[in-house]
Amino acid sequence: MNGEEKIKKNSQFRYIYAHGKSYSDENLVLYVLKNRKNINRTGISISKKVGNSVVRNKIKRLIRENYRLCKDDIKKGYDLIFIVRINAADADYYKIKKSMYYLFKKTNLLNKV
Repeated sequence: MNGEEKIKKNSQFRYIYAHGKSYSDENLVLYVLKNRKNINRTGISISKKVGNSVVRNKIKRLIRENYRLCKDDIKKGYDLIFIVRINAADADYYKIKKSMYYLFKKTNLLNKV
């Protein structure tokens, strides 16, 4: 993800929370909002309740890597925010991948492959 593809500002997060639609499973919550750009912008929100900084950063790295590998299969023009749930504290790469693909299928964001 380059800088243009990231959601960083609190005002952007709040706007997407207020106007976007949410989908969830046991590990992640995904907020989706159409933007008027030809790119997908992503943000990751993770609470201190999930674990210490090592655990939180590990989960963020797993989400970023899974998104990087599947971003060509996702439709363009959306703002995506991943909120990590406490259950994800002990999740590995494959659990995060499974959760992300489940949410992408649920939102109809996957291109027909």
